[in-house]
Amino acid sequence: MTAGLLDADWHAALAAQAQQAPRRPRVPLHAGGVAVGSVEDGFLNQIAPQRRKYGRLQLSKDEHPPFGWHLLGEPTQALDALAHALREQGLAGAWRNEQLAVADAQGRRVATVERAAVRPLGIATAAVHLAARAPDGRHWVQQRALDKATDPGLWDTLMGGLVSAADTLHDALARETWEEAGLRLEQLRGVARGGTLPVRRPSPDGAGAGYMVEDIAWFHATVPDGVAPCNQDGEVARFALLEPAELEQWLLQGRFTLEAALVLARAEPLFMLSNR
Repeated sequence: MTAGLLDADWHAALAAQAQQAPRRPRVPLHAGGVAVGSVEDGFLNQIAPQRRKYGRLQLSKDEHPPFGWHLLGEPTQALDALAHALREQGLAGAWRNEQLAVADAQGRRVATVERAAVRPLGIATAAVHLAARAPDGRHWVQQRALDKATDPGLWDTLMGGLVSAADTLHDALARETWEEAGLRLEQLRGVARGGTLPVRRPSPDGAGAGYMVEDIAWFHATVPDGVAPCNQDGEVARFALLEPAELEQWLLQGRFTLEAALVLARAEPLFMLSNR
């Protein structure tokens, strides 16, 4: 990229967007006897008291340590019941019928939960992104489909997606690269892990009461000449090849998702080193 345009102030502002405190105080959410997320104080009061103790949903609030909201019973079943209750109240995100892993503070998996519930419940998620360039130094990027539930129409890395409960990190990288870009990892050159980006910021899910807690494992690679991405799952509007200076302008204009901008800003120095 052209030196000077994406200066230290721009990088600092971008980093600040990725690390924001919740809009309002939050209290812990427990399942299986351990804290697995958080909710805005009062958020779960929107579920009727009689509904909180119905069927597989046994939900109560404790004002004494360990204070917060507690789900009783088998954790996955309890979280599933809570996710459906949120959906009935219009407080869940876009329903995907996709299970994500739920871990405790030490990273040990304790349950799974429907993807639509993770932001309202402040449950930590894992994601993968792939930044890719052509051999001549241009950047492959994608425009998100206009009907995407999150950031429709904004531009993204070549591939970005959540790690499902059934995936390892490598599985997610391979699956999402195929689904979004129609590419197999074996077709790419120099696929390598770039690092991990933590994102902590408010989310519009849960009628504005959501909170995003996500760690993004990002990778970089080269797409060889004669190979071009082709979307398979309908979640991409189009792809583009951008010169470094053009990518820089688009980043300055805010045309990318926050997560993509963070990844691309970090990937560029590695691309420059690999081309020396």
